Amino acid sequence: MERDNLAISIRKAVMNRVYHKWYSPHLGREMELLVFGHAGDPVLFFPTRTARFYDYEDWHVIEALHRKIEAGSIQVWCLDSVDRESFYATHLAPAERILRHLQYEKYILHEVIPKIQEVNPHKTLVAAGCSLGAYHAANLVFKHPQLFHKLVGLSGRYDLTTSLEHFDDLFDGYRDENIYYNTPTQFLPNLHDQRLIQLIKAVEIIFVVGEKDVFLENNHLISNILWEKGIWNALHLWDGESHKARYWRHMVQLYL
Repeated sequence: MERDNLAISIRKAVMNRVYHKWYSPHLGREMELLVFGHAGDPVLFFPTRTARFYDYEDWHVIEALHRKIEAGSIQVWCLDSVDRESFYATHLAPAERILRHLQYEKYILHEVIPKIQEVNPHKTLVAAGCSLGAYHAANLVFKHPQLFHKLVGLSGRYDLTTSLEHFDDLFDGYRDENIYYNTPTQFLPNLHDQRLIQLIKAVEIIFVVGEKDVFLENNHLISNILWEKGIWNALHLWDGESHKARYWRHMVQLYL
């Protein structure tokens, strides 16, 4: 065990790791993130529900990617979330929750992505995330596909309006246009803009979920919706629930 921890510490020392913090005018507060790697495809890595920018590192998910990162194949941008101020801010009215999410989206589009382009000027990006992070990644890609060439959703939930076991409808039954246009399983079936569909077709789309995951049906649904639009995507099923960091460590090695 001590030898394993030493090996991890050495790899962390070798792996380029940069911390960023700045005041976000779109969110009205300071935001933090971590960048791993010196070159390669930039990856927007969204955290799980209410998680922080350092959790993927703490859970050794970044360590699982060290070979790709050190080789310069990918550069991983671990983002922070405002889930406690948006989807999980139960003290706010549902309409306010989705508006806070839209402010977060503007932060990503107008602050984080320009920062990435400044540091690592690639034409396109990879969007990835686990659990609610997969929602963030997918929602952004389907709304702005021209910015991305790959989407990886692990153990994802793509409809926040449904109630499943211990996962509640995050809008308490309230619906409005903003919620509709930020629910991929709702707006994608009615997407008929061929220009946008062609842009989505150009994105490599990968979903991974456990066969006993509560979101299994939701993953089948979004995959089928895309196929009905003629949009290629891969849906990979894993044994059991597979909704924990120890599984994500293996998934990212295969699919990211």
